[in-house]
Amino acid sequence: MGSLDSVAKTVLHRRYLRQDKEGNVVETPDEMFHRVAANLAAAESQFGGDVETTEAQFYEVMSNLDFLPNSPTLMNAGTELQQLAACFVLPIEDSIESIFTAVKQTALIHQSGGGTGFSFSNLRPEGDVVLKTGGVASGPVSFMKVFDTATEQIKQGGRRRGANMSVLDITHPDIEEFITIKAEEDVLRNFNLSVATGEAFWDAYESEETYDIVNPRTGETVRQADPDAMLSQTAEMAWETGDPGILFLDTINEQNPISELGKIEATNPCGEVPELPYEACILGSINLGQHTDNGDVDWEKLRTTVHLAVRFLDNAIEMSEFPVPEIEEMVTKTRRLGLGVMGFHDMLVDLRIPYYSEDAVEFAEELMGFIHDEAWKASKQLANERDPFPAWENSSYEEPVRNVTTTTIAPTGTISLIAGSSASIEPIYSVVYTKQVMGGLEVVNDRFVDIAKKREFYSADLVEKLHGRTTIQDVEAVPDDVKRLFQTAHDVPADHHLKVQAAFQRHVDNAVSKTVNLPQSASVDDIKEIFLSARDLGLKGVTVFRSGAKPEQVLGESPLKEECVGECDYVSPR
Repeated sequence: MGSLDSVAKTVLHRRYLRQDKEGNVVETPDEMFHRVAANLAAAESQFGGDVETTEAQFYEVMSNLDFLPNSPTLMNAGTELQQLAACFVLPIEDSIESIFTAVKQTALIHQSGGGTGFSFSNLRPEGDVVLKTGGVASGPVSFMKVFDTATEQIKQGGRRRGANMSVLDITHPDIEEFITIKAEEDVLRNFNLSVATGEAFWDAYESEETYDIVNPRTGETVRQADPDAMLSQTAEMAWETGDPGILFLDTINEQNPISELGKIEATNPCGEVPELPYEACILGSINLGQHTDNGDVDWEKLRTTVHLAVRFLDNAIEMSEFPVPEIEEMVTKTRRLGLGVMGFHDMLVDLRIPYYSEDAVEFAEELMGFIHDEAWKASKQLANERDPFPAWENSSYEEPVRNVTTTTIAPTGTISLIAGSSASIEPIYSVVYTKQVMGGLEVVNDRFVDIAKKREFYSADLVEKLHGRTTIQDVEAVPDDVKRLFQTAHDVPADHHLKVQAAFQRHVDNAVSKTVNLPQSASVDDIKEIFLSARDLGLKGVTVFRSGAKPEQVLGESPLKEECVGECDYVSPR
């Protein structure tokens, strides 16, 4: 088994290991990995596979910290709960029955460890007529508050609070209220917000014309709006609160291989998995820092891990029990997977590539292209062994594949702490910081320490001096070439954050959850420009976070998004 540091052990002890009825931990990390491996390998028996060999492989890849699945899998596999997915999207139609059915289903999903996304775009606007009663509608935002209150009362699996994504189309009559709602204090604490945009909006923006605001109940245009003013208002609120982000739903649906099953209108809480109503997705991430050897990528090991991870996640779909029958039905049809990565910055350090460099962007393209190609080879192999996903015949795929998607980039909040890796594809926030969860955990970048000791500039005083700093570029004790390798989120300009995101997105089936972290001095216009650049780069969505925009921050003075719950691998609200 790989070496778990004190942070990993603390996280596992407090959130992941099995407990008895009195709340006492009754499992070791090694036993957890064995439990998960045995449970998922059991799926092999349904297809004539080698259960014993697969179990050993699954155990090895997890215990060596080469790959970890999303938190619900680590927590629930081999237990009575057995709900293994992290990401769900639920439909909400324009009726009280639909709304409160979704509230109930959300509670069940959160209780089992998942996060939920919704589009509220189908709900009639505030003040609109309610035909049955002759009254007036209260609008989407009022019902979002109902979901938020319900979420507040439910701790996921008894361990964490829930997380939600609320999406509202920019053509909805209540869009201004939606955009500005988080200006109120302590409102929608369990929600991330995303404004849904499409081709008509962007065409209007480019031509400097107005666009239609449409009542979803009647389909009638109720007024005209200025797209530039709407985008500016969104940027202003993102500057102030971190919400909303922007989704490019036209791009998402253009790349939807199962469009015959419906239109995608929402994503999971952090935006990396756009899903059809009632879809769920099981995520997992490869620890890239474990796939280098003497300053180079160990491509053969990476290939092996990708293939094993795809099998692992497909088995997890097979073994998962879902809290809602409609979800079970949809997951069986599409078998959506989300294999991603963590430790990208760690790998760059090993390869001596500065994060803020064109070399890093080119390498990201090469790396994710390789992972994407190998993931699809693995899915095709599984289709030969087990049959393609049932909706395949109505999809855009020419060859039989086992899964509608294979790749995604999730935030990897807590699993990157377990793995001892940098989060997802993000640059590091700090060389030394305190993570303000679970009583405060000090996290030290092992690669920095190793280099400092090897280059003989390490000291305990230096580590103390670097604690919580958002940059080390002005620290004289650190050599310049080492400074370049440990550029932080604030050392990396916004346009470079987007370039890295776009490089990964070009080789990702689902989407990329990445935060463009900005210094406190960033302007509203800076954020608006990020939205426009994200559109030009063909991204599926974008989130910004300006340091100081929120009073509560989890990574010391970090501008990074709040505590990861479950694995979002998603994070709870921005």
